[in-house]
Amino acid sequence: MKNSTFIAELHTKLGAPSSDAVESLRLLKAFLQLAPGQRVEVIELVERLTSERSSETDRPLS
Repeated sequence: MKNSTFIAELHTKLGAPSSDAVESLRLLKAFLQLAPGQRVEVIELVERLTSERSSETDRPLS
């Protein structure tokens, strides 16, 4: 997106993106540059970390 007029129009219509949105797009771009096997590894790692985190928060407080 080298066209500064187009970018300015988007900014006017949509506003500035949040830092979370920018970071998500950077991560997606990096993810898409990985080889398919590496993508599978990343997905499995994220799923494992998510399940570990949810199992820790599901424990009773007593």
